[in-house]
Amino acid sequence: MPGTTLPGNVLQAFLNDTQGLLSRCQECVQHLVLIENDPDACQCLVETLDNLGLRARAHGLVEVASYTSRLQGLLGTACNRLRLHGRALPLLEACLTLLAWQLELVDPRTGCLDLDTHEQDMLLDELAVALDLPRSQARLSP
Repeated sequence: MPGTTLPGNVLQAFLNDTQGLLSRCQECVQHLVLIENDPDACQCLVETLDNLGLRARAHGLVEVASYTSRLQGLLGTACNRLRLHGRALPLLEACLTLLAWQLELVDPRTGCLDLDTHEQDMLLDELAVALDLPRSQARLSP
């Protein structure tokens, strides 16, 4: 997939900023482990993923933006239906770990991420099942 045309320092600054967003997501998950379905933690998680996805798209990281958007869509529905608990939380952590891994693999000079989406599709499918949502919802395009 073609990379971004942004200068390397702009892309590198974005990649550095994503670490703070990922940390915020992980803090929300830890909060949800303590207090299942907490509306504030859910809202923070969904909004942070939205922010990360919008920034990724603005920087030409289509794969990251798509994955983030699909994850956010599942979580938004789950939060509205009070389903973000139990088995879903470790799967959510795995999804965030994969997102962090993807961001580390982005070439900071070109913005390219050569990505096989099979693993993210499997994780999102598993998360959808754990959230008692249709698997098809995990596959919807942003």
